[in-house]
Amino acid sequence: MLNISKNKISEQVKSVQLATLEKVEAKRSSKVLRKIMVRAFIILIITLLMPWTQNIRSNGNITTLNPDQRPQTIHTVIGGQLQKWYVKEGDRVRKGDTIAFLSETKSDYFDPQLLERTQSQAELKKLTAESYKEKVAALENQIKTLGVQRDLKLNQANIKLKQANLKVTNDSISFQAASLAYQTAFDQYERMKQLYEQGLKSKTDLENRRVKMQDALSYKIGAENKYLASQAEAVSAKIEISNIRSKFEQDLAKAQSDKFSALSNQLDSEGSVNKLENQYSNYQIRNGMYYVLAPQDCYITKLIANGIGETVKEGAPLLTIMPMDYKLAAEIYIDPIDLPLLRVGEHVRLQFDGWPAIVFSGWPNVSYGTYGGTIYAIDQYISENGKYRVLIKEDPLDHPWPEALRFGGGTSAMILLNDVPVGYELWRKINGFPPDFYKGKFQKTTHKLK
Repeated sequence: MLNISKNKISEQVKSVQLATLEKVEAKRSSKVLRKIMVRAFIILIITLLMPWTQNIRSNGNITTLNPDQRPQTIHTVIGGQLQKWYVKEGDRVRKGDTIAFLSETKSDYFDPQLLERTQSQAELKKLTAESYKEKVAALENQIKTLGVQRDLKLNQANIKLKQANLKVTNDSISFQAASLAYQTAFDQYERMKQLYEQGLKSKTDLENRRVKMQDALSYKIGAENKYLASQAEAVSAKIEISNIRSKFEQDLAKAQSDKFSALSNQLDSEGSVNKLENQYSNYQIRNGMYYVLAPQDCYITKLIANGIGETVKEGAPLLTIMPMDYKLAAEIYIDPIDLPLLRVGEHVRLQFDGWPAIVFSGWPNVSYGTYGGTIYAIDQYISENGKYRVLIKEDPLDHPWPEALRFGGGTSAMILLNDVPVGYELWRKINGFPPDFYKGKFQKTTHKLK
């Protein structure tokens, strides 16, 4: 009571009979209350001034650092009918061990002697290609021989033409001499005829001169005939050269045509050989694909195709495996607003599902049951959930992660940031400000080294 009124309640109520009222009105209770309030205020001030480690909390899953260490599905390379399983779920297999056997379902590969027949066809085609190759070589030799014969024949014909030209020249000179001799004999006959008409020469002399003139004319005509015959021989020699060239050109063209035809057949046969060898290799590889082999040391996790006799298509999933040797990592997602605060190599505290832990987010050093990690990689593009993926690997300087961890397990991560007072952190939370941007120890050391 404030004791403002003139009416005293103490006169109306006997506090001796009310123990609680007596204790409340006692002066020592107010002193105790003041002490409690002062101490609480001091504790509050001390608490607000205590250091608090800022952090980014996020949940994620257990994964692996290397893609080849993650669970994978084995698909069939060829289509076929499932004939036999050599493994069951949970088995541990080594690389190259047989997992399953498939039989052929396509009629193109039913022949049990398909490889032998294909190889035989390839050998026959090789022999065909060799025969065409030899034919091409023979035709090349024939072309060379025809070329040599053509040159010899042309040389012979050119010599005959030169002889014919020389003979033409000789007969031309003989013809000119016979013409001059005839002209001389004719002139002498004319003079003799004039002398005979004048009575100075006898008729016998005139007749003798006429006979000589006729002999000269006969010699002239014979010389002209020889001259024309030699010219005809020269023309015949030229025609012979032309005939030789035409004949050998035809023979060479035919030989060249036969050569190119044989060469075309040779190339076609070699192409068929390559095609058949390719088919043989494909058939041989396909025969090895009937047995599905383990790609690495792994555990069989789940059989997708179950029944014996079940037909599977090409590229269909057959089973899933988990690699035997793997290095675990944590996969978490952070908001874009927190991305500038992260650096590769920053320290992270992890809590795994199934492992009990006592976590004080602001005081990671006093937490129990958490494990150390470092940021290994940060995605350069945003994920479908609107956040950025961060990969965390095991910290070799901290306690090793539990051996019983499995791929896909849940995890909770605390990415440790700057140390600030508790009061500042509460003020930041109330105002919705992001954590302070800072450079961790890893970045500071790197900067100094540079």
